[in-house]
Amino acid sequence: MDWCSTASDSDKMGVTMTSTTQSARGTGGRRADGQGYGLVFFASVLLVIVGCFNLIYGIAAVANSHVFTANAHYVFGSLRTWGWITLIIGVLQLAAAAGVLAGNQLARWFAVAVLGLSAIDQMFFIPAYPFWSLPIIAMDVVALYGLCAYGSRANLEAA
Repeated sequence: MDWCSTASDSDKMGVTMTSTTQSARGTGGRRADGQGYGLVFFASVLLVIVGCFNLIYGIAAVANSHVFTANAHYVFGSLRTWGWITLIIGVLQLAAAAGVLAGNQLARWFAVAVLGLSAIDQMFFIPAYPFWSLPIIAMDVVALYGLCAYGSRANLEAA
């Protein structure tokens, strides 16, 4: 509720009331007042989940598990090569998630890079197991949105 006072109101009461309503946006179009912290937290939890999935997926690929499509053709390398790459990306995702949950800005940017690499990695894994790669790509994109849209330093410090 906005409180406005006129000269006659302040003369009668002896008190001047001012507006306490503020805009949700700060200067320069940046979000302020800790908005979006829940989405950053959701993105970091999603990063943990995707990291665990990539660990499991990478271990299964390195072990030549039978869940993958037989005789799949890859752009380069083999199933074991992409398994090692996915395993390393999963470990990096878990490390990035720990840093984002701690509120580190460098970890947030590292998580953005690792999520982008994960999405690209899953594009190369589509011949092996398409119905698993597509949901992982979707989760990577949602986590990227959460970290890029609301992960500014002002939002994390305000929370």
